[in-house]
Amino acid sequence: MFFFFVGGLEQQVRQVLKTGIDRCINCGSPADLVEYEKVLKIFFVPVWRWPGKHPLMYCRNCNLFFPESFSLPPPSSPSMLSEVLRCHSCARVVDPDFTFCPYCGSAL
Repeated sequence: MFFFFVGGLEQQVRQVLKTGIDRCINCGSPADLVEYEKVLKIFFVPVWRWPGKHPLMYCRNCNLFFPESFSLPPPSSPSMLSEVLRCHSCARVVDPDFTFCPYCGSAL
């Protein structure tokens, strides 16, 4: 006798606290500050929900959740602009000391 289990755990937005207060660390789109919940799904049906501990940033464009501490520096800050380097291929923020992007492997 065989049994197949189809299920998973995912995060979902529970409530938007502030809209467009920062930029996404992945794609650079506007990100919202949200309260989230974790959802256990079995056969694509939500079975159990529980709230997250702290508010997170959420990008509606790429569906990424990330903590506020990972926020990108504001573009108006001239001192921070010199320290930020973006990959030409994937547009992610990369340490200026790198010669290759750690995300996609392209030369910087």
